[in-house]
Amino acid sequence: MSHDQFSRSEPLPAPCIIDAGTVVNKQDMQRLLADLSRVRYIHRQDGVLTGEGEGHVLEVFSHPQRSTLIANHALYLNVHSFDYLELGKSPEQEPWFDLIQEGRQLRLIPLSNPMVEQNHHRLNVAALEAVVAEVLSANWDVQIDDEEHFSF
Repeated sequence: MSHDQFSRSEPLPAPCIIDAGTVVNKQDMQRLLADLSRVRYIHRQDGVLTGEGEGHVLEVFSHPQRSTLIANHALYLNVHSFDYLELGKSPEQEPWFDLIQEGRQLRLIPLSNPMVEQNHHRLNVAALEAVVAEVLSANWDVQIDDEEHFSF
């Protein structure tokens, strides 16, 4: 089967990127960045360091006319501000995400682990559900007491 026959008869498989590679699809970029929470960021323009700090990723979105904003330790990331995302690991095996647009590089280094945060989130949800159940139960007890107290 020739290459022309293959490309016409079967679609190419979707990319599979594991821990390192280049992501060009905006939806894939958005999905990867949405899991970030606390990060260290390093901004370089034409290879020159222009800013760095730590912050919390508050929003990741895709809009052709809105800005990526980093201020007051808050990051609002628009995947349309960048051409692609490079995914890799440091020599210490810590992940990093490079958002690239022409001569600009915004490196995001996670300071939190989504596995730990997911477990913490589950604990918070379970605790909240327990409190709500307790409040609702107490409310029913009060209503029953009121009905018994005021029955004629």
